[in-house]
Amino acid sequence: MRFAFSHISRRVWAGGFNYQCNLFAALARFLPGELVPVVFAGTRAEENELAELAAVPGVEIVRSEAFDGQPGLAAALGLGLDRGAAAAFQSARVDVVVEAARFFGWRLTIPAVAWIPDLQHRSLPQLFPTPARWRREIGFRVQIASGRTIMLSSESALRDFRAYYPRAGNRVSVVRFATQPPETFLNTDPLEVIATYNLPANYFYLPNQFYRHKNHRLVVDALAILKSRGVNVVVCASGSTEDRREPGYYDQVTSEIQKRGLATYFRHLGVIPLPHVYALLRASTALLNPSRFEGWSTTVEEAKSFGVPMILSDIDVHREQTAGGARYFGVDDPAALAEHLMQVSKMNNPPTVRDIVPYQDDSVRAFAASFSDALRRTL
Repeated sequence: MRFAFSHISRRVWAGGFNYQCNLFAALARFLPGELVPVVFAGTRAEENELAELAAVPGVEIVRSEAFDGQPGLAAALGLGLDRGAAAAFQSARVDVVVEAARFFGWRLTIPAVAWIPDLQHRSLPQLFPTPARWRREIGFRVQIASGRTIMLSSESALRDFRAYYPRAGNRVSVVRFATQPPETFLNTDPLEVIATYNLPANYFYLPNQFYRHKNHRLVVDALAILKSRGVNVVVCASGSTEDRREPGYYDQVTSEIQKRGLATYFRHLGVIPLPHVYALLRASTALLNPSRFEGWSTTVEEAKSFGVPMILSDIDVHREQTAGGARYFGVDDPAALAEHLMQVSKMNNPPTVRDIVPYQDDSVRAFAASFSDALRRTL
């Protein structure tokens, strides 16, 4: 089965790009030859990103002007078909299309699955400019009305879907994401990476893009509480600073860090190579994710794959992902987060470099199988 998936830029959405990398690798490993990912990218897409995807066995890359931006969206909505994209799919002999943040039209003759990672715009509408919120809402509604099979990432997202679209009669599949870091990424020495970024031996790792809902400010507040108590804790953050919805958000956070004298304790490394991300995760004291909302957290899955301790915001999907196997705090409770950070830092454990947990293969195999089932249900 040949399935189409539009390229997701790492710069725009790192989690989406990582999702594709892990999905394709899982299919190649556990269902070799059964599903062929055909990635459609615009003519200006990043060469290094496409090369990384193409390095996964079985993945094909197709470049087309039809995927420069969303030139066919108006036609897809008004006339029922994005003709440029549809022609590209036909030429590549695609059997199933995965729609990720793009609608190709109700007249598309190829079966399609609408991947809805989350319904954040309904749960946290205040974080979206009105045009962006309605663009997402209209996109989801036309996919539902077009009879698409809906693919969600968690039971939490499924509950939201049923609550917000109670009349939807679409087939729905829950496909839980799981990660299997490439062996080549694990060849990087974490201790060398720690030295490269001048980090202390014990640090908490926060690898989230700077979106407002990722809640970095709560971490700043928690560090300020600890500083007032004379407790020195270092949080190392990495990830893109770009947020099209709120371009100045990163500057606001860094200004607050400087104003409160926390630059020593909150270190932002920017966008770093993925082998460095895994290295820092493997050697961290704990993963930190203060997010207000997740469809299925990539960083939590990556931490689980190495058995890294986790300190997480107390949201439904984090509970679902970890089955109670983490420390939790309220999304508006910096004092609770500060307490967790202080308690874990006082354990004074020597730095540990972790390897992939032995049962991770089972999770990744289940991810590949459930994705395959979701696609086959459309035929």
